[in-house]
Amino acid sequence: MRLDAFDFDLPPERIALRPAEPRDAARMLVVRPGAPHELEDRIVRDLPGLLRAGDQIVVNDTKVIPANLVGRRIGRGEESKIAVTLIRRLDGSRWRALAKGARKLVVGDTIRFGDEGRVCFLGQLDATIEDKGDAGEITLAFAFHGPVLDQAIAERGEVPLPPYIAARRQPDERDRGDYQTMFAREEGAVAAPTAGLHFTAALAERLEARGIGLNRVTLHVGPGTFLPVKTEDLSEHKMHAEWGSVDAGVADRLNAARREGGRIVTVGTTSLRLIESAAAEDGTIRTFSGDTSLFITPGYRFRAADVLMTNFHLPRSTLFVLVSAFCGLETMRRAYAHAVGVGYRFYSYGDACLLFRAG
Repeated sequence: MRLDAFDFDLPPERIALRPAEPRDAARMLVVRPGAPHELEDRIVRDLPGLLRAGDQIVVNDTKVIPANLVGRRIGRGEESKIAVTLIRRLDGSRWRALAKGARKLVVGDTIRFGDEGRVCFLGQLDATIEDKGDAGEITLAFAFHGPVLDQAIAERGEVPLPPYIAARRQPDERDRGDYQTMFAREEGAVAAPTAGLHFTAALAERLEARGIGLNRVTLHVGPGTFLPVKTEDLSEHKMHAEWGSVDAGVADRLNAARREGGRIVTVGTTSLRLIESAAAEDGTIRTFSGDTSLFITPGYRFRAADVLMTNFHLPRSTLFVLVSAFCGLETMRRAYAHAVGVGYRFYSYGDACLLFRAG
């Protein structure tokens, strides 16, 4: 299919710059393809009544790290400002990163990440460039290791807000909490699994009381979630690989629920892609640990996910392509037109959709 089929108009004022308070007060558009009332305006705290006892919710427990670091190249000529975004931990002291100003760098250079404006207890944070790849990718070997390195990064780093928010305001201390779900536990993401931002402890208690399970999986969201699709033919687009895991306990609970007529409700496109990556042809969920680069487009046969809770996505993005595969392109065109018309808030800090799979 052609990318331009997934374009739509979005007024800039529809882009949310802060999340709803409380989080479960966000609006939620319920989409049931082919139903007499295809679109229904609700709020997130209505979720327990929209699901059934025995359904199993899958959430992503990845934790966003303060992955944006600013430093300067030292030890070779004039010091140059270098901004990096950490994208993948390689071991206790080495990270893969994207660098702005990478053309100024060569293998062997040292970057010193500053502490201006912060109280830092670990002194200077230096990293040596071990490798330099295409499109600004570098490998950084830090002078610190393990938890000490994690603390140093936390002291100096900023939350990597999505570009459509960062272009309109600076990240601040509030974002360190706002841009993290209540489930966040496993550090490694450079972007939040934003559908999970709508959950509160009170909502989780009401779901449990209704007999709806909450299951944690991990998919470390990478920078590819923000990268534009550059090919007009979707078959030519390559997804960035992201690491994820589904443990045996979660797989067993999901399989048991499906045998008993329960549905799998994935919270976020990250959870959906991971569960689909872990599913066999017959829909059985297997344990999974490794990379996935699954790109879901219209015509994909969903093996496991029955319901998807997600935010409103960018036009011409892989995520809008995914929801169009889930509910049908024309259904999602109508849903998004309705959302724009009645004032839903879009993107990471915006409102939610609850999508029931077509067919």
